[in-house]
Amino acid sequence: MTRLLLDTSGYSAFMRDHSEVVAALQEADEVCFNPVIFGELLAGFIKGKKGKKNENELKTFLQSPRVKILDVNAETAERYAVILNSLWKAGTPIPTNDIWIAATAMQHGLHLLTTDSHYQKVFQIIVDYFAP
Repeated sequence: MTRLLLDTSGYSAFMRDHSEVVAALQEADEVCFNPVIFGELLAGFIKGKKGKKNENELKTFLQSPRVKILDVNAETAERYAVILNSLWKAGTPIPTNDIWIAATAMQHGLHLLTTDSHYQKVFQIIVDYFAP
């Protein structure tokens, strides 16, 4: 069973019809988001010129029985702390929201589908990286 956590950049690549990302999502049995990803997308929609259209497309995407939004909870926070400390020790920081996203992938044993290469610094997760 293929279970993915689709980060914000991965969702955007999917919506731009990035062939490798589209193929990976079509093959996945389950596609997950967390509230951080959802919030980043909504913030982008507010900032953009096609906000309502983008929101409607996201609603349609989220209605798929293969898509679910996972909670961020105390267990996620424990993973966040582990990842953050590991990145500090290595001197390889990444954006805070992306640490929460990585912590969700770690917590649920999900592959993280992304076009952001900095996730490759997080050795606690499996990253399915696709160049933009």
